[in-house]
Amino acid sequence: MEKSKWPPGDLVIWIFIMAELLVFGIFFAAYAFTRANHVELFNTYQATLDRNAALINTLALITSSYFVVRAVAAIKMDDSRKCFQWLLAALFMGLVFLLVKGIEYQHHFSQGISLSTNTFYMFYLSMTFFHFLHVILGMVILIAVALKARAGGYSARQHDGVETGASYWHMVDLVWMVLFPLVYVMN
Repeated sequence: MEKSKWPPGDLVIWIFIMAELLVFGIFFAAYAFTRANHVELFNTYQATLDRNAALINTLALITSSYFVVRAVAAIKMDDSRKCFQWLLAALFMGLVFLLVKGIEYQHHFSQGISLSTNTFYMFYLSMTFFHFLHVILGMVILIAVALKARAGGYSARQHDGVETGASYWHMVDLVWMVLFPLVYVMN
């Protein structure tokens, strides 16, 4: 087996990941600054969020990232079939995230909550929906990687595509690990 390269995957995905992290970082900084100036408003409306749903989503994304790690390990052992299976498991957990988040959005929208309801909901909906879209993109990437793995397109010697997809998926997970406590937990 060849020595692993660093960073894993294609360098272009890392440029994209860094750009995405910068955008989310700006979102997080704006949220924190605005929250510091409107603590009571943010605390009041933060209490209306479903922390149980957010916890389920946190566990879904952590689990999906574990499954992606297993997929990378499988392809490094030249096991395309296992790689494909682990990626399917990761995709299932991504689907769980989307369904739970969709139910959460439906609840808010049915109560007439929108981006213009107040500053807290503007940030909450903007940041979580931006992340939601990234989960969808991550799933599209994982589907492409899984299909190529199923077709035998990766091996222990050549698996940059798997590591590229994994790197993006882990970025999506990392962003949620900041978003969850920032929006749902911290008072």
